[in-house]
Amino acid sequence: MILVIHGPNLNLLGMREPDVYGVKTLDDINQCLRELASGNNIELKIVQSNSEGKIIDIIHQSLEQNIEAIIINPGAFTHYSIAIRDALAAIEVPILEVHLSNIYKREEFRHKSVIAPVVTGQISGFGVDSYTLALEQAIRLIE
Repeated sequence: MILVIHGPNLNLLGMREPDVYGVKTLDDINQCLRELASGNNIELKIVQSNSEGKIIDIIHQSLEQNIEAIIINPGAFTHYSIAIRDALAAIEVPILEVHLSNIYKREEFRHKSVIAPVVTGQISGFGVDSYTLALEQAIRLIE
């Protein structure tokens, strides 16, 4: 099973800054991921939270579940959440950090990811395809 974690404000996709994040909704992204997973006989667990503590709890719970890889878009927590970073560092499965926009072409405060040093890889700047590329790679890593 692959765990997909959507962080803060991603529930507003389609409405929030469509010039940056596109017009696809979170439901659209999740449907795309489910179709790709189903075609590869992979089970997904998909969650979204605006709460740092809840995201940490979800990461901790993955230790007790049959999670083989994690895809996470930490949203704004990318840039300052040492707590999420530390929770991910405790996990021994492939972890892929995902961003719809290219965080390195945006405001300077977005250029630093405290998450990146503890994940397997980072995919950013490809819109919805950032997620599908991450899922394709996660599948490769667990096979």
